[in-house]
Amino acid sequence: MLMRRQVSTSGKGLVDITGILAAAVEDSGVDEGLCTIFVRHTSASLVIQENADPAAVRDLEAWFERAVPENDALYTHTQEGPDDMPSHIKSALTASSLSIPIDGGRLALGTWQGVFLWEHRTSPKVRQIVIHVRS
Repeated sequence: MLMRRQVSTSGKGLVDITGILAAAVEDSGVDEGLCTIFVRHTSASLVIQENADPAAVRDLEAWFERAVPENDALYTHTQEGPDDMPSHIKSALTASSLSIPIDGGRLALGTWQGVFLWEHRTSPKVRQIVIHVRS
């Protein structure tokens, strides 16, 4: 079963999409299988990260901001602003797709794991994700 969903962001940051994926798995009726998620953008990405302590997400975001700063004089792809090239680099360093096993009709995530869409651009966006659930 193939589904498309939109995820609205408020600019840079991680948006927990675990609930969207869990609903898609439930709607599919698949008891045992695989859920694959794909983000259709080059300046946003997907990550599995701790969802219990917000400090973990904040620390991850802060680390990436230090590792891939805006306004680097070596960037030549700057036509869309100072966050453009850093957003592509961050996306390349993370993932555009993830696969999660389905067990007992549920995502087989660990206790503290959540699935996040990571918006790398400064301004709010509406991002497209494609969800494929199969047995």
